[in-house]
Amino acid sequence: MFCSTTGTAFADEVDRVTEATASQMKYNRSPTPSVAEPRRHLLLAVRSFVRSARDCPGVLRIVLLGSLTTTKLIPKDVDVLVTIDGAVELVELARAGRRLQGVAQTVNLGADIFLANEDGCYVGRICHYRKCFPRVACIAQNCGRREHLNDDLQVVSLSKELIAAPPVTLWPNVVRRVIVPPDVEALLLTDLERAE
Repeated sequence: MFCSTTGTAFADEVDRVTEATASQMKYNRSPTPSVAEPRRHLLLAVRSFVRSARDCPGVLRIVLLGSLTTTKLIPKDVDVLVTIDGAVELVELARAGRRLQGVAQTVNLGADIFLANEDGCYVGRICHYRKCFPRVACIAQNCGRREHLNDDLQVVSLSKELIAAPPVTLWPNVVRRVIVPPDVEALLLTDLERAE
């Protein structure tokens, strides 16, 4: 099992990982949202994702990473980390993840659902594809070995430190480890705390 042990600032690490993914896929993606204020749109999509994902068997924790945890006006994308147990079937979680990705794409942005295991090791991301079959663009190391898992560990990695102490935990309990922007508090955290 692969575990990264290098530590950096929360948002910078996730942005660096996203940039590494972009360069690996041979394109440079500048955030150009189709709406003037994409943060609200993305935060509401994250709230909907949490409501769906928390009911998936085997989901242990959901956290928010990256530029949405900062005051950056135009975030690159949505970055969510989900801790799962070893026996989890990823079908329902992947479906919720594709909905989040689809909502982000409606404003010309993206979303990544990173996965960690119970030991706090990064294991990959939810695959963007609905069905697994060989594709030229697939960069997973073991495409199809585990349905809906993109284990492109050669491209993307999250540190054990970030996984252990993420900026904002959304579920099962809301935990703030950074000063969160007012929109994150109002649109996401307050609502999730009411549901606890």
